[in-house]
Amino acid sequence: MATTHSDVPGEPTQTSTALLETATSAIQGFGPMNKIHQHLCAFHFYAHDMTRQVEAHHFCGHQNEEMRQCLIYDGPGADARLIGLEYIVSENLFLTLPDEEKPLWHSHEYEVKGGYLFMPGAPGPIERQDLDKVCKTYGKTIHFWQVDRGDNLPLGLPQIMMALTRDGQLNEELARDVQKRFGVSFEKERQNRAYMKGPEHGIHPLANAAGKGLETELREVECKPVESVPRVFV
Repeated sequence: MATTHSDVPGEPTQTSTALLETATSAIQGFGPMNKIHQHLCAFHFYAHDMTRQVEAHHFCGHQNEEMRQCLIYDGPGADARLIGLEYIVSENLFLTLPDEEKPLWHSHEYEVKGGYLFMPGAPGPIERQDLDKVCKTYGKTIHFWQVDRGDNLPLGLPQIMMALTRDGQLNEELARDVQKRFGVSFEKERQNRAYMKGPEHGIHPLANAAGKGLETELREVECKPVESVPRVFV
């Protein structure tokens, strides 16, 4: 039966709609969704405002060994809201990016080694085997739904998000709440992951917004008319 988040406006899902969804789910294929193989929980903050921090549940699938792509929800439940996307790449791929692109990406070393990024429900040895790889990667995250400010629909411009890079950044109340709900200990995992290493060449100085703030802005430009599109004759 379909579920609806209580904060999202709109009429409850009708029985006829739920039955139709059941039928289409049995008939159609969901190739991209079927590639999702893991659930990661971490914290993101807006690249222009570190005080605005969000619990982010990543549901990820690999494109290949060096790239994975994740749907980001505000919770793990069936009624969770899709709030963003994250692309995760290896250090090798990150280093191929243009310098003007690199500030949009954040490193994962601190949040992994600090214990703040975890896989809900996964046994420690399995979790650490994968996170040892994630520790060396970079991510590009965009959030479309600013649930932290109470928006009940995705309003405003998409925003670049960043990840934790040092002690003292994570809101203590948020940290306590997540640890209690998921039965995890960030400090214990910090100790368990002490052996992990980050990117081979160290964290790139242009990553993590190059230590500055970034905010998406809308700029009005001239719209190219359809007449400017070349016509192709066959």
